[in-house]
Amino acid sequence: MTAQKILIVEDEQAIREMTAFHLSRAGYAVLEAQNCREARALLADNRPDLALIDWMLPDMSGLELTRTLKRDKEFEDLAIIMLTARAEERDKVSGLEGGADDYITKPFSPRELVARIKAVLRRAVNASDELVSAGVLEIDAAGHRVLSSGREIKLGPTEYRLLHFLVTHAERVYSRTQLLDRVWGANVYVEERTVDVHVRRLRKALTDAGADEYIQTVRGAGYRFSTRDV
Repeated sequence: MTAQKILIVEDEQAIREMTAFHLSRAGYAVLEAQNCREARALLADNRPDLALIDWMLPDMSGLELTRTLKRDKEFEDLAIIMLTARAEERDKVSGLEGGADDYITKPFSPRELVARIKAVLRRAVNASDELVSAGVLEIDAAGHRVLSSGREIKLGPTEYRLLHFLVTHAERVYSRTQLLDRVWGANVYVEERTVDVHVRRLRKALTDAGADEYIQTVRGAGYRFSTRDV
């Protein structure tokens, strides 16, 4: 079985080498870049399963690199975890809204990092062969695609997982805590605000198909998927 490939974009050599060492021990193939220019060069010849991107880089911020990748058709579904010493909530929200699937604050333990990577990659893969239709949407779980009138709607791995869960549990209201447990995983430590960020990203992606209103906010309770009264 081919090892999953992780790209590390980190300018501090000690942190980069430590991270690469632990990821290699965990069974991942590792690519290393010390700035955004090197990262783009590596991405031109390789397709990693996930990228770990430091926020503070010498030639471009990691946040801007993340945004650039998410605007690129070839990499818009690349799973991304941001690494940063910036621990304030507004920074975390900026990272998630910029396209990151998760956000880890330095210093971090290698065990936590590997657990977070496994969780994000797990969300990016769905082994089910089912085909689910809801309103104008059709979810092809085997192909990991969402279609509307035959046209594919591009979603990141977390938005796909979130949509798939809500569609397959339609009309039921789930709190942020419940969604974190069911979509992100019970052993993953992610703030509840993360759910709101990914719901906004999911709605935005569904707008052109006229399906954004399927993701409904129930004040004081959480979110539900419903095609009724839309």
